[in-house]
Amino acid sequence: MTDHPTIVLGSPGLSPDDVVAVARRDAPVTIGEDAAERITASRSVIEALAGDSRPHYGVSTGFGALARVHIPRDQRAQLQRSLVRSHAAGTGEEVEREVVRALMLLRLNTLATGRTGVRLTTAQTYADILNAGLTPVVHEYGSLGCSGDLSPLAHCALAAMGEGQLRDRTGTLRDSGEALAEAGITPVVLAEKEGLALINGTDGMLGMLLLALHDLRDLLRVADVAAAASVEALLGTDTVFAADLQALRPHPGQASAASNIRRVLASSGLITRAVDGEFTRVQDSYSLRCSPQVHGAARDTLAHAAAVARIELGSAVDNPVVTLDGRVESNGNFHGAPVGYVLDFLAIAAADVASISERRTDRFLDVSRNHGLPPFLAADPGLDSGLMIAQYTAAGVVSELKRLAVPASVDSIPSSAMQEDHVSMGWSAARKLRRSVDGLARVLAIELLASTRALDFRERDTAVAGTPAPATAAVHALFRTEINAPATDEFLSPTITSATAFVQGGGVLRAVENVIGTLD
Repeated sequence: MTDHPTIVLGSPGLSPDDVVAVARRDAPVTIGEDAAERITASRSVIEALAGDSRPHYGVSTGFGALARVHIPRDQRAQLQRSLVRSHAAGTGEEVEREVVRALMLLRLNTLATGRTGVRLTTAQTYADILNAGLTPVVHEYGSLGCSGDLSPLAHCALAAMGEGQLRDRTGTLRDSGEALAEAGITPVVLAEKEGLALINGTDGMLGMLLLALHDLRDLLRVADVAAAASVEALLGTDTVFAADLQALRPHPGQASAASNIRRVLASSGLITRAVDGEFTRVQDSYSLRCSPQVHGAARDTLAHAAAVARIELGSAVDNPVVTLDGRVESNGNFHGAPVGYVLDFLAIAAADVASISERRTDRFLDVSRNHGLPPFLAADPGLDSGLMIAQYTAAGVVSELKRLAVPASVDSIPSSAMQEDHVSMGWSAARKLRRSVDGLARVLAIELLASTRALDFRERDTAVAGTPAPATAAVHALFRTEINAPATDEFLSPTITSATAFVQGGGVLRAVENVIGTLD
């Protein structure tokens, strides 16, 4: 369980942080009074249509290419059950628990808008399942991102019906009906329109976008720390990060990245600075000098993606919808293009930030470019290989991220007898972005592994005067709590795992921000 405050669905609506809290920390949810009133009001509209002689999509007709088939009133409950059962057609590995929880919460958030026509009891069942820590089994493959994430959402609806499988709070695979009964939750018996309302949305791709945005905000700050640490340990110059130089090209992300790098490097005694009468390096390589430009572009891409996510988070995505004036209208708002595009944009940004990080790592290992460090940062070069293969690992990840940066949203494949003849592939874009975010963290961890190791050699070198900046010294101290200073070669994989945990678990950021305050 969690001690997180209960999140109320309704006015003013979910925030991105709310989604992360429910998905990752099991924050409880409840349906607010205003949302309950909206749900009840829209349900009355649907019930009024039940006896209407005119066809209404999803109420008295079939679905997709079968929308011209009229369904008699006594078969409409079966229509909704059949819809969910047939659309729960996923296959492949199970999707992560946090993704399924985000997906269910976002579907519930749309139900709370009162634009879908479900009964209040149906919406409450979703809240109860979330609060009980029950997670329907959702599979990797099955969504084309239009009409939304049909198959993943159908697996969740199936569990709410007491069918299929889910995992309980301990992660044990359970029969859905048995697990619901044990939790005191009555399975839903779907009424008109409800099956459609539970499966027709962009909730899976949006949930993964919000989780990725949360992680990437931290990783881009770590990237600034890593770049600064590399500049320092390679005896680079910080003059290029000056605020007035950055202001000549006033992209906001670039300004933030350069500010972070300046702050991390403040008071460093290892930075190369011009001295009257002495020849010093006037500029560093692109991977050092252009870090704010690359990291900043990624930040600006993140800001755009966050703006799209905020709009989507406040949207009512369903088809048909109950309008504010009580009409029930078909629409195309379920198409995942807005979300799919930014998911792909972020995968491109993640790949490029990882790429420039790997290039900085590589400079540490080459004696022609590392300014006095031993080959491959080996304690006894030749006998030892140091971080030679750690760079291979980073390069392999970067190569994978470049493949993952190929957009999914430019693809489309027709479905439903050409009724759904253009789809977003947003789910696929989201799945590959999750892998990209993980890969970026690992590449940054290897760069920090190199820079902290380099500091040990700088300390031993009597020809190099000066001490590291307080911020980079804090990162070095953190790494030395679990990772040994360079000596004879050790089993390297656990070392990379520890470094990655420092990045993904927030240890690097905490170490730096405890010294210099919150980074931009």
